[in-house]
Amino acid sequence: MDVLVLIDKLDDLVHNARPVPLTDQVRVDKEEIYDILDQMRATIPEEIKQARWIVKERQEMLAEAKRESERIIKESRDEQARMVSSEEVVKQAERQAEEIVEDARVREREIRLGAEDYADDTLNTLEVNLQKFLAAVSRGRDRLQGRDDDA
Repeated sequence: MDVLVLIDKLDDLVHNARPVPLTDQVRVDKEEIYDILDQMRATIPEEIKQARWIVKERQEMLAEAKRESERIIKESRDEQARMVSSEEVVKQAERQAEEIVEDARVREREIRLGAEDYADDTLNTLEVNLQKFLAAVSRGRDRLQGRDDDA
């Protein structure tokens, strides 16, 4: 279940709780709160696992881009070495090698930037969700302790 749905359930439980007569406090079913908190505990680690997976995927993408660029550079150097037979062929090979190396660097940079943007967007979403979760928990605790701003 989504953490935000659980937060809403907890918020509704506290908000709709029966008031204690002559006080600003409310009565809530302790078991319902514990049940929702247990569900939250089960859900949050999964979202953290997803964030870790995204970071791992980003690192793997960067490593793959680096391996690919190194392979292309090696191929261009190997090709350059094979073409040493005449001066013009050598010059042509050097130009091609530089183009290949530059293309590899551009491709590696594009892949790296895309992976970083994706990981940053996902981690930002997780951060926002966790901030909402903490705010809802704080509101719920405040209501439980009689610090409800609506009273």
